[in-house]
Amino acid sequence: MKRRSWIAFLIGSVISVTTAGPLLGQTNPATGGTPAEAKAMLERAVQAVKADKQRALAAFTLGTDGFRQGDLYVFCIGPDGKVDAHPNPELIGVDARGLSDKNGKHFAVEMLNVAQPGTFAEVTYSWPRLLGAEPIPKTSFVTKVDDQVCGVGYYH
Repeated sequence: MKRRSWIAFLIGSVISVTTAGPLLGQTNPATGGTPAEAKAMLERAVQAVKADKQRALAAFTLGTDGFRQGDLYVFCIGPDGKVDAHPNPELIGVDARGLSDKNGKHFAVEMLNVAQPGTFAEVTYSWPRLLGAEPIPKTSFVTKVDDQVCGVGYYH
C-alpha cells in the first residue's frame, strides 16, 4: 500500500511541475516563447551568420546550437528569394515570395521588403506551429544579415 501512495505522489509531483511553469512566468515548450526570447534568438542568429554563414544555416535548419526552443526557431531567405534555412525540410529551396497565409497575405514578400541590417522589423501573419496543422497568429522579427533575410517568430 505504501508503494502505491509513493507512486501516486510522484505522478502528482510531475504533473504539478510540468503545469506550473507557465504560472511562474516561464516559457512553456509546448506553446512557445516570448517576444523577448524571439529577439534574443535572432540576435544570436545574426552573430552566427556573421561568424560562419553555412554552418549557421545548417544549425538553424537542424535546430542545433540552441536555435530551436519550443516554437521558437530561426528561418532565413536567401538572395534568390528561396528558403535557405527552416526546421521544416519541405520548405528548403521553396520560393518564399510565393508563400501566403490563410488570409492570402504574402508575408515573406513583406519580410524581404522591410528587413534592414542592424534593425529588427516586425511582420505579423498566420502560420501553423511546427507540429500543428491550423495556422494561428504569429509575429516574426526579421533582419538582413549578409545576403540573408533571417527571422524568429513567436505565436500569439
